Amino acid sequence: MGTVIVVGDLVTDVLVEHDGPIRAGSDTAAAIRVSGGGQAANTAAWLARAGRATTLVAAVGADQAGRDRVAELVTAGVGDAIQVRAGAVTGSVVVLTGADERTMITDRGACLLLDPEHVTAAIRAAAPGGHLHLSGYPLLHAGSRPAGLAALTAAKDQGITVSVDAASAAPLRDAGAELFLAWVRGVDLLLCNADEATVLAGPGDAVAQASRLTEFVQHAVVKRGAGGAVWASRDGSSWSVPGVPVPVKDPTGAGDAFAAGLLAAWLAGAAPPDALTSGAALGAAAVQHVGARPPRPVGLDRDTRLGPDPAAGSRGSF
Repeated sequence: MGTVIVVGDLVTDVLVEHDGPIRAGSDTAAAIRVSGGGQAANTAAWLARAGRATTLVAAVGADQAGRDRVAELVTAGVGDAIQVRAGAVTGSVVVLTGADERTMITDRGACLLLDPEHVTAAIRAAAPGGHLHLSGYPLLHAGSRPAGLAALTAAKDQGITVSVDAASAAPLRDAGAELFLAWVRGVDLLLCNADEATVLAGPGDAVAQASRLTEFVQHAVVKRGAGGAVWASRDGSSWSVPGVPVPVKDPTGAGDAFAAGLLAAWLAGAAPPDALTSGAALGAAAVQHVGARPPRPVGLDRDTRLGPDPAAGSRGSF
């Protein structure tokens, strides 16, 4: 099996797990942790955990945060094709999270400076039989869009399969569904959550949304959190799997873990129902701990904690 080349974002996550509703203008108890994040980087880390050879193509600043973020991924077994941009700062995201939802406040930093030539060279250097997984974030921001489009072009030139994650509903609306679907037209697999599917395919049930998206891509997957996920193919076939009931600690990165589990199985030859099941299992594993990455071995956890540790949330899934 070839290497999965993951292109997208690598940032610092400041995870704020607040105890109850945020009380504007006053104090809210929280557990605060600093760790690696970014949709592409998270997916790459979970792919490595699933045993798949993976290389991340991203950009960080020439700062301590960038060095820490790269070191974490190398330790996790992810190949390093990460560009260091002098004079830039590594991107960061404040994640306000509880058991049922999370809100992100983002400074994309060096992510916006990812060089199209760097991306093209990394994909061309990949061994035959590889796969490109593109986070939608580079496409959704004007500064990084040339790099995202270059990744799609290079993959097509190399004749490798391509998957794209739709990334986030709000910037999808800003970019426009018609433009985004034109950018990803013809790719092998498009993944989106329920909100993103509504932006791209309009309202409706997940099977109908996924089926409409196959007018643009070969296969489409809609993630429904605790409701499971559906897969539709251009030939009219569709499959659904339920969610995996588990205690939810933090939903951050669960969709990235789902994508990794699905890709690891599908690229190894699994049929869509089995790939969905693999994705659901890894997504369920992700929500049972705080943070977007696979848990680090005991003794390597350097997270900073402030305030009480909130209890685990209600039962749910990715």
